[in-house]
Amino acid sequence: MAQPAVVEVRRSDRRRRMVSARREGDTVIVFIPGWMSESEERRWVDEMVRRLERSEARRRSPGRKSDDELRRRSMELSRRYLEGRAVPSTVRWVRPMRTRWASCTPADGTIRISERLRDAPGWVVDYVLVHELTHLLEPGHDAPFWAWVHRYPRTERAMGYLEGLSAAAGLGLVGTDGDDVDHDPTTEEDPAGEAAAG
Repeated sequence: MAQPAVVEVRRSDRRRRMVSARREGDTVIVFIPGWMSESEERRWVDEMVRRLERSEARRRSPGRKSDDELRRRSMELSRRYLEGRAVPSTVRWVRPMRTRWASCTPADGTIRISERLRDAPGWVVDYVLVHELTHLLEPGHDAPFWAWVHRYPRTERAMGYLEGLSAAAGLGLVGTDGDDVDHDPTTEEDPAGEAAAG
């Protein structure tokens, strides 16, 4: 990830030794002990920003680099969670969608993933891919669909992440492909056709 636009340093006299950092939007906040000198502060700020960026890079999806990488990751996930039965014709990154995180057209096997997810943690992108791949097996959002999706162990966590991301960004996106996360997905019926990750 590129150097953050803003670094905010928060000193605390109660903090004795530990230095830590976290990202809030485009700002990296570095927490340091109040006794630190300015030169130590600069050194630790640089180090903590580097560590945070390395950590974020490790968590990103291996498919974020290209459509080919995204398709390779999809095939790996299909083998791991869907018995290799979901074989898309194409999987590609597309410009941000207005109401969805991704979409799938089961009739021609195409899957499209919103560019908004390129920097999301890899496990979130993996969930979206599993969700869309499952539409190649079960076009609707009925109980068999969710039975397949829940083979991915981080399904609930990823759904919560996407809901929070949408709320934080004011996007108004729900679920993965327009599926409403506030109701029981095991009872949802949806007509076949184009399915999309919201």
